[in-house]
Amino acid sequence: MPKRKAEPVKLPSPDRQRAELTAKFFRGLGDPTRLKIIELLVERPMTVSEIVAALKQPQGRVSSHLACLRWCGFVSGQPEGRHVHYRVTDVRVRQLIGLARSMLADHAANLQACTRIDDTGKP
Repeated sequence: MPKRKAEPVKLPSPDRQRAELTAKFFRGLGDPTRLKIIELLVERPMTVSEIVAALKQPQGRVSSHLACLRWCGFVSGQPEGRHVHYRVTDVRVRQLIGLARSMLADHAANLQACTRIDDTGKP
């Protein structure tokens, strides 16, 4: 039996890669729990226990979201005694949240009425 020739791998263009990575960046902030964690940490550093109490969510879920946010580079944890204090790592995240709030103030009715994007962010 003759060997099949391997199909060439088609790599996405740099523009496509950048668009996909940018979309992934926004998906990192697109989950309501992760966004609320970021909003809390914009105000001040907090421990997991403080975040759990503020969100009224299970510790495991909060820790999972914090791990995602750490992996993406949005937050960092600083051990202090028996606790880890989490904080926003990049001032641009604070600016981005502020810009989003400003835009939301101008477009809230349109966003709320939009039926093209569901609550998961998918069209």
